[in-house]
Amino acid sequence: MKKSVGGILITMLILSSCNKKETVDTMELKYPETRKDTVSTTYFGEKVSDPYRWLEDDRSEETAAWVKAQNELTFGYLDKIPFREALKTRMEKIWNYERISAPFTEGDYTYYYKNDGLQNQSVLYRKDSSGKEEVFLDPNTFSKDGTTSLADISFSDDGSLVAYAISEGGSDWRKVIVLQTKDKKVVGETLVDVKFSGMSWFKNDGFYYSSYDKPTGSELSAKTDQHKLYYHKLGTSQKEDRVIFGAEQKRRYVGGSVTEDNKYLIITAANSTSGNELYMKDLTKENSPIVTVLNNFDTDSYVIDSQDEKLYIVTNLNAPNKRIVSVSAANPKPENWVDFIAETENVLNPSTAGGYFFANYMKDAVSQVKQFDYTGKLVREISLPGLGTATGFGDKKEAKTIYYSFTNYTTPGTIYSFDVANGASKEYQKPKVDFDSSKYESKQVFYTSKDGTKVPMIITYKKGIELNGKNPTMLYAYGGFNVSLTPSFSVANAIWMENGGIYAVPNLRGGGEYGKKWHDAGTKMQKQNVFDDFIAAAEYLIKEKYTSSEYLAIRGGSNGGLLVGATMTQRPDLMKVALPAVGVLDMLRYHTFTAGAGWAYDYGTADDSKEMFSYLKKYSPVHNVKEGVSYPATMITTGDHDDRVVPAHSFKFAAELQAKNKGQNPMLIRIDVNAGHGAGKSVAQTIQENVDIQAFTLYNMGVRKLK
Repeated sequence: MKKSVGGILITMLILSSCNKKETVDTMELKYPETRKDTVSTTYFGEKVSDPYRWLEDDRSEETAAWVKAQNELTFGYLDKIPFREALKTRMEKIWNYERISAPFTEGDYTYYYKNDGLQNQSVLYRKDSSGKEEVFLDPNTFSKDGTTSLADISFSDDGSLVAYAISEGGSDWRKVIVLQTKDKKVVGETLVDVKFSGMSWFKNDGFYYSSYDKPTGSELSAKTDQHKLYYHKLGTSQKEDRVIFGAEQKRRYVGGSVTEDNKYLIITAANSTSGNELYMKDLTKENSPIVTVLNNFDTDSYVIDSQDEKLYIVTNLNAPNKRIVSVSAANPKPENWVDFIAETENVLNPSTAGGYFFANYMKDAVSQVKQFDYTGKLVREISLPGLGTATGFGDKKEAKTIYYSFTNYTTPGTIYSFDVANGASKEYQKPKVDFDSSKYESKQVFYTSKDGTKVPMIITYKKGIELNGKNPTMLYAYGGFNVSLTPSFSVANAIWMENGGIYAVPNLRGGGEYGKKWHDAGTKMQKQNVFDDFIAAAEYLIKEKYTSSEYLAIRGGSNGGLLVGATMTQRPDLMKVALPAVGVLDMLRYHTFTAGAGWAYDYGTADDSKEMFSYLKKYSPVHNVKEGVSYPATMITTGDHDDRVVPAHSFKFAAELQAKNKGQNPMLIRIDVNAGHGAGKSVAQTIQENVDIQAFTLYNMGVRKLK
């Protein structure tokens, strides 16, 4: 039978169409259906609907099905970005370098962490006096997928015992295991249900730790608000652990630490993330009472050290930038405090080591370090390798050599040894990273926010970049909880800049870069200052032609996720891409989950007053997604085990955006499985998340091929 030429052509066209690979541009973004309820809550006479509240139930099959469907859509989209695999290959290549921590001595061994490059978790090694190296703890063996991490570790006085905490799937709930260090033999039972806690040893007898009663309902989202300090005596059951503080006094956060001389137990207690009470107990006397040092939440104060009968306290009482005071332990009330290191114009973050105090000051988000003796005399200002962030300077009193790390946006973290007697620094461990720092530069600028406040920002990019408004720019910030963003190196950011990107970090109000006043200026009824500072940073970058709205992405996590959510709903025209991560996005209900009520110092709550409710509702991202508005391309990221900022925040925000967005920009949510708020995330998870974020961002800025 003779076939017509037309028929053959049609057949070929059909076959060609069938074989043609679907691309992101041809992909139909069909969002999973999200059921809407008629649930609502009335606040001060105003009814507020909450149609997606059912997504708060992290144990329901319906929520699990929704998560699965959203991930299938998101990863289906990401899989089609043509340069995603090339981006991953390059990121793995740069990430694959040996990382070794500063060493520390405990008992007869010197310990240090090491990662060969792509190990999911860093391994704890040790050497004995002969220099023989061995693995002490390898968290990569804790679980098959590398998502169980070593969350904390604490050695007994003589180093013969160690307590270590593990986190499973990124959860804040911990298990604590005790070993004999000599033979790694387990001692006693595993402690369970430990949360927001360190472990502080009293000699070799046992240790103090903190936790909540296990909540009824979901352990990942149920409210936890009564923290207790316990003492675990070795050889006894956890059920026998004594409550030291918190049984009668209801506090959300309680911590206990033993001074290095084993004389005092220091207790801090708080109901919010700012402001704490301070107590002490004399451990040299049997059945000694708990003595009140500070009985209010008006300041942040803690004991940094003790010597003889004297306590040294770091405080912002009458010192917004912090100072160190000394006082007799026999009468430690504030009226007896004497300035030891007085407040300066720069924020203080001190440490002790080798019989000295190290005052680490922050000047415009950059480190300056001074060494003082125990008379309060300045010994020297330490010469740092450059402008950046210096951390460390902490060790036991008898240490002769201590260590610190230095980094900035173009310099991978390098460890230096420091001789406490003569002040000599030597390079101890410099990582070999496949990244040429000499080709990049950072510039600090000061721009003007909406109300006239000057705000610093560090902008980092490849030297010789053309300011033509077409550079892909990542604007990253936090702006809350007294947290300071100081310069540090990141492999992911190095990749971003390699591909022609600019990385910009403004130090917004709400942070701690300029002390308590700077923090308070971005809290409660002044929270809008933070968003205004962020918007002004974006406008500065656009005005100075570093970028334009078509090439600008905004990114932040946790409180920074709120920052991104609020900014993109207030100014959707300002950026091309929005990347809110593990964000606090439902400002009317955040305080009803886990320890969320403790964030009220920064946010206030919808239950406080009509004024506070109205203020929160005005910027709450979940409540400010408008019908028919074109929002920037958005990829929300969260983890299914996040019990710090529960993923329901992100779920509800995604549902609102998918239902109401006008236009073709994707509104996606990427949900990591067996991951929490971020700490302990495996290297594989971290790399893939950063690859996906950059691939999504660049593709939606019009990039189709990497440089």
